[in-house]
Amino acid sequence: MGEKNIKDKEKKTLRVGIIGFGSMGKTHTYALKNLPFYYPELPFDVELVGVCTRTQEKSDAVARTFGFARGVTNEDDLIFSDDIDIIDICTPNILHHDTIMKALRAGKHIYCEKPMCISYAEAAEALELSKKCGKTYGMVFHNRFLAPMLRAKQLIDEGRLGKLLSFRGEYLHSSASDTKKRAGWKQNRDICGGGVLFDLGSHILDLVHYLCGDFETVSAKSQIAYPVRTGMDGNKWETNADEAFYLIASLSSGAVGTVTASKIHTGTNDDLSIEIYGEKGALRYSLMEPGWLYFYDGTAKDAPVGGERGFTRIECVGHFPEPGGVFPSPKAPVGWLMGHVTSYMNFLSAVYEGKTPSPDFSDGAYIQRLMESAYLSAKTGKTVNVNDFSYGDAQ
Repeated sequence: MGEKNIKDKEKKTLRVGIIGFGSMGKTHTYALKNLPFYYPELPFDVELVGVCTRTQEKSDAVARTFGFARGVTNEDDLIFSDDIDIIDICTPNILHHDTIMKALRAGKHIYCEKPMCISYAEAAEALELSKKCGKTYGMVFHNRFLAPMLRAKQLIDEGRLGKLLSFRGEYLHSSASDTKKRAGWKQNRDICGGGVLFDLGSHILDLVHYLCGDFETVSAKSQIAYPVRTGMDGNKWETNADEAFYLIASLSSGAVGTVTASKIHTGTNDDLSIEIYGEKGALRYSLMEPGWLYFYDGTAKDAPVGGERGFTRIECVGHFPEPGGVFPSPKAPVGWLMGHVTSYMNFLSAVYEGKTPSPDFSDGAYIQRLMESAYLSAKTGKTVNVNDFSYGDAQ
């Protein structure tokens, strides 16, 4: 028997069940199926065992189209199945907690879309149980794995910026600017559990936390610009979740900055950006320029500079000619999918090696605590100390 055959026999198979198959379920499936393109000679194989959606017709179609062994309509058929190792949660936020708790008790590894839950109380409960279950639990904060963010982390950890002084993070969409367009479930607090802070804000808050460290205080303001809009059923509907969210924060390091999340910024696509300023240097990044990280070295020799200053940006993003441009969203920039592929690879490697991934549930719970602190600040008009926050305070 050849060496290659022996090696193949030693490979472990990680068997995955995906619950929910909207854009994120499709994205995760893409990442799983395309891992071999990005990572040659993996020490494990991935098997798509099951997918769960609301109708059998859709589940069967997804299974047939994307290569799942079976499609179901009851998540328990995947969670409690002996032939599944990993439960991938891609359902609306309000459903996350119950699914997580069942999957923990069923002894599954879990890969969960953000936000982890709809309250810190739920996230804390899941985190505590996860500590007793001995499996691997990952959160989908995939923007950490964009190449410029990995380089930014490296530069900060090397001390190239020195002491961090200030930051600005934004995640801006225009998807809620058209009031005649039917609202999506992520605009409905009854399904999403929150508003744009949950949907977009969780990503930029995680990036600030990842790059700059723990938060100390937050002072926040929420905004509903369009109190009445077209609802999911096509009828007039009273907006019940924040459409924009503005936050001033201080970090444990002493840095002070702002975070903005919005779906009412006309002219934006998937405009995630972050700026970090330190004593010795600065970083700037925009997801709309996905291949670039701007670094200012304050220790470099000064010299006269001039000429034609300024930036010109042409809005190309993901607007490919038909039949392309359907998936991912035309607003998603080039390289967006690679963040998901790398994120899933990070999680699967932790499963394979029996290690705790980063980010994990502690990161999910922390961001949940931070968002709830921000909501409390917006509600009371007062600055909230994140470290003193108790999840009962916001109720």
